This record gives sequence, structure tokens and C-alpha cells, in this order.
Amino acid sequence: MSLGLIGIIASLGLLMYLAYRGINVLILAPILALLATLMAGGPLLATYTQVFMPALGKYAITYFPLFLLGAIFGKVMDVSGSAKAIADFIVDKVGAQRAILAITLACGILTYGGVSLFVVAFAVFPIAAALFKESGIPKRLIPATIALGSFTFTMTALPGTPAIQNAIPSPYFSTNAFAAPGLGIIAGLIMFGGGVAWLQYRSNKLVAAGEVYEPPVMKGGGFLGLGGGGKRTDERTAERGDDGAVLVENGAPAVEASEADEQLMDRPSVPLALAFFPIVVVIALNYALVNWIFPSMDFAYLEQDAYGNVGIDDVAGIWGIIVALVASIVIAVGTNWTRIGDVKGAVNEGTMGSLLPIFNTASEVGYGAVISSLAAFTTIKDAVLGVSGNPLISLALSVNVLAGITGSASGGMSIALEALGDQFKTMAVEQGISLELVHRVTAISSGGFDALPHNGAVITLLAICGLSHRQSYKDIAVVAIAVPVLALVTIIVLGSLFGSF
Repeated sequence: MSLGLIGIIASLGLLMYLAYRGINVLILAPILALLATLMAGGPLLATYTQVFMPALGKYAITYFPLFLLGAIFGKVMDVSGSAKAIADFIVDKVGAQRAILAITLACGILTYGGVSLFVVAFAVFPIAAALFKESGIPKRLIPATIALGSFTFTMTALPGTPAIQNAIPSPYFSTNAFAAPGLGIIAGLIMFGGGVAWLQYRSNKLVAAGEVYEPPVMKGGGFLGLGGGGKRTDERTAERGDDGAVLVENGAPAVEASEADEQLMDRPSVPLALAFFPIVVVIALNYALVNWIFPSMDFAYLEQDAYGNVGIDDVAGIWGIIVALVASIVIAVGTNWTRIGDVKGAVNEGTMGSLLPIFNTASEVGYGAVISSLAAFTTIKDAVLGVSGNPLISLALSVNVLAGITGSASGGMSIALEALGDQFKTMAVEQGISLELVHRVTAISSGGFDALPHNGAVITLLAICGLSHRQSYKDIAVVAIAVPVLALVTIIVLGSLFGSF
């Protein structure tokens, strides 16, 4: 094994370990990229300024509007009371006796409508805690229930979701957020149905064994409950997630759970129609833009060098989400102006909350660009592409592995597409595979191994709920890794047999 290949492997291993230990990826990614470069005998400064930073900048230029608008929209929906109103409505209609289903649906509707999963977690946890306690369901199942509704089927599978994971493939494959809608719905139903079934099974089993709402006291529960002594995993730092601001610092949520409860109870009352309207607009307007409005307009000017010499298909996916989110923000603010109170403060807070996530992910993309530029990466690329002659299988494997290593769905997918996106597209075209199918497989692949224990969203969610990996991670792994991977395999098989639909 060459020294360059050892450097790549060591760099990836350190990235996974140190990210779990809470070191900020903004500094971690360039250092480890340069470590791999050093071991490969490459020039450090040139690699940093000419490879790492341009890749980081390209990603930020392309996707910053989505991070920015998504963060603002989530904040407005939160402070206006709209998020709480929707969650309360779902719980009321489904019933407290079906608490797992109610919380999953509440989280799913909010995240499918564009609300940040971190906003959803803070907004829904107090409701989930009350419901689970009333129903006698063990508290340890709350994180997995919120995870199921927040970062599985609405993040990667359902067509039209404005999640960044569903937007990233668009520029690479000239697709949009509604790519392969039938397959996406099938995958979403597998994730939703399989996840709810598992959690209900676990609830029945735990209750039958005599466990009540409050979890047993854990002593010496290290990472995944292994090892004595040491620091409990719910006390570890976490400075990043897929698409939210810093919520865990130095072992505690940036906003303590009790403080979040009080803030939630202070939210104003919102008429249900007004609460749902911005969410409906996000999905409906995005669909209308990419399927009807944009195709009917003349965008010949995009072929000019000044506008990147592209076609409308190359940008429609991103444009649709941008316009839909802007319209929804305007509607949410306009219909809740008096309820929000400090509109400027809400917008400013959402704006600042978007900066760390976009640059965290962009740094991971820069890291991937450096790794893929090294000569030793050819060995890895050949191994990935040689796994199968079917590009869907090779793509699913590479995205899952990189998402698992980085602990980030968007980061792992971006690295894989930056390094191998052109090859996968060429292979798909040559084999007559629909690029819409490739888009959907890419998105769903990002939501599999990303939820390993070092994932920032997982750590943050556990901190919000006041639970440890030992208590709750097993169920998170089933609903956020095992079931999504099953859904991924299913749509690869269906797509290979019947094509995209």
C-alpha cells in the first residue's frame, strides 16, 4: 500500500474520530486534507489555496441561498408559533394513545415544509415528552421518534422536499427536487412504515418488561454503552449538524432543554390555516415553477458566458426552491407580523444560524476535492466504480461510506459527487439509466450511514432529550440507518427493473 493511500485512509479515520470528539470541521477539514497531501508528497500551500478553497467557494456560492432561506424560514415558523400550532394539531387529531405516530407525523410535516430539523426537535420535544409520559411510553424512544420524522423520509425520499440533501444532486444531473416521484414515495413509505412499526414494537416490548416513562439511571455508560468510566456520550460536544446552527457546545445544548420548553410555551396562538399555508406554498410553488412556469419561459440568455453558459435544466432545481422559500418567508412574516414581534431579530437570528452549517459542509467539500485530486485516490475510485457495473450500486456505496465517515448526509454526498459525479452521470447515460433515478438514489443514499453515532444531528437530538447513546442510539440506528438502507436497496432494485417513475 502506497504512502499516499495510507495518508487518505488515516485522514478519513481522523476526520470521523475527531468530528465525533467535537472539533469544528472548519479547522479540521483543511488540516486533515493537508495531512493527506503531505503524506502523498504534494505541495501544501498550493493545495490549500488552489484546490481546497475554490471547491469550498463553489459549494458556498451554489447552496448558500438554500441554507440562508431555510434557516430564516425555520426561525420565523418557530417564533410565530406556527410550528407549535401544526404539531399540536397533528397530536390532537392522531390522539395521545398513538403518541409515536403523532410525533412522527408532526415532525414529518414540519420538515417536509422546509422547517429545520433542529427547530423541529426543539419545538416538538416538550410535546413528545408530555405525550409519552401520559401514554406510559419509555422516554428513551423519543429521540428515535423525532429522528424518524425529521431526518429520514422527509429529508431524502419524498419528492419536492426542500431539504438540502434533495437539492445537491440537481446541478450534477440537471434534475429537480421532484425527481423520480413514484420511487421517492415508495422509499418514503418504507422508511415511515418500517420506522413506526419498529418503534411500536419496541414500546410494547419495553412496557411489557416493566419499563416506565423515566429511563433507568446509567452509570459509566461510555460510547454506545461500552466501557466503564469516562464521559457520558450525551455530554460530548457537537458543533455541527446537516442544516442547523450550533446547538450543542461544551457538553450542553446552546439552549437548555428547560429553557426551550419555556420559550415554546410562550409562543403565540396561530390559526391553523395560517400555520399550514407557508408550508403548502413551499411545496406547491416549487412544483409549479419547475414543471410549468420555468419550462414556459425563455432562458436563452443563460447560454451567455456571463451567466455560466448553462441551460435552465441546470439551475431550475435550485431556483425553484429559492423562489418557493422566499415566497413562504414573506407569507409567514406578513400573516404573523404582530405575533412575531421582533421581526428583525428573528430574521437576523435565522441569518446568523445559517453561516456555520453552510461553511461546515463547504469545508467538507473542500476536503473531498483535495482527496480526489491526489494520485492515490485513483485506487479508491477504481475500487468504488469496480464494485458493480451498475452505477446506482456504486453511487449508493460511495455516498453511504462518505456520509458515514463525515457524519453528514450533505457533506458525504457532496464529496462523492464532487469526486465522481461526472463519472456516474456518464455511466448512467451510457447505460440508459434515468438521471432522475440517479438523483433519487443519491439523495436517499446520503441518509443512511450518515446517522452513525458521531453525527452532529444525532448528538444534538440526544442532548435536547437529555438521554445518552447507550439509552437511545439503538433505536435511532434502526429507524435512521437500517430502515433507510432497506428503502434504498428497494428502489435500486425497482429502478433497475422498471426505470424511473
